[in-house]
Amino acid sequence: MENSAEFEPLALIWGTILTLYQGLISRLPQIGLALITLIAILIAATIIRKAVTTIMKRAKTRSALIRLAGNLIVIASWIIAIAVAVTIVFPSITPANLIAGLGLTTVAIGFAFKDIFENFLAGVIILARKKMRIGDVIEVDDVFGRIEDIQIRETHVRDTSGELIIVPNAHLFKNPVEVQTDQPLRRQDLVVGVDYDADMRQVREALQKALDGCETVNRSKETEVKCVGFGGSSIDFKLLWWADSQPAKQRNTYDEVAFAVKDALDEAGVSIPFPQSTLSFREEAWPVRIANREGRDQPADA
Repeated sequence: MENSAEFEPLALIWGTILTLYQGLISRLPQIGLALITLIAILIAATIIRKAVTTIMKRAKTRSALIRLAGNLIVIASWIIAIAVAVTIVFPSITPANLIAGLGLTTVAIGFAFKDIFENFLAGVIILARKKMRIGDVIEVDDVFGRIEDIQIRETHVRDTSGELIIVPNAHLFKNPVEVQTDQPLRRQDLVVGVDYDADMRQVREALQKALDGCETVNRSKETEVKCVGFGGSSIDFKLLWWADSQPAKQRNTYDEVAFAVKDALDEAGVSIPFPQSTLSFREEAWPVRIANREGRDQPADA
């Protein structure tokens, strides 16, 4: 009796293994069918992925978006293939049960990785919009630089000092972004003040001639020189012109126009005044009070 009691655990384990083996043998047809179905779904997904990639390339879609579409097709195909295979091998598990379980899992994962999914969705929208391109110069909050790469969850921006700034896509999606190179040309302006004794028509003619003579000013757009107001010590003129939208060329054109304006005004004998203030003093004397030793104030003429 004692020997039989010692072998009871082994017999239980052996019985369990035998039951599993018999169940596996009985399900071999279903397993084979499930494997064939899984392989067929994956092959079909590969064909679909190649077709979608080809269509998107012909449509000149961004490479990051093409990679995303391909990865989503692969992930979706694996999920569908595994779900179908499980329902074939275990008929008691229905697609409704799988969908319900997948839904609960998705909700749990969504709460756990909220920020990651937020950046992911923002990246998809940014890539689909095509408003920002690699090579564009952008400014958002305190970030300023040239876009080097747009990925699904983040955008790489190289600032003017050469440092790499990694910006979450959700930040770009939620905040106003100034794309300075969206158009090939960008308007510049310069305000210059001249002396009140200067001839305004002569000044405007000199400024217009100087502006039109600059090489960095675009000739296809009209330039303007307008009087914009009377300042505290000068008559103010604003110069408006168009130039290349790249930041370096914007600085170059501003520099050239500023030098040309100064030379033109010097040649015309027109001075650029600096702010001046006029102080006026009253002629009447202010009363002076002198404190005596007792700490009392008394008039100076007392």
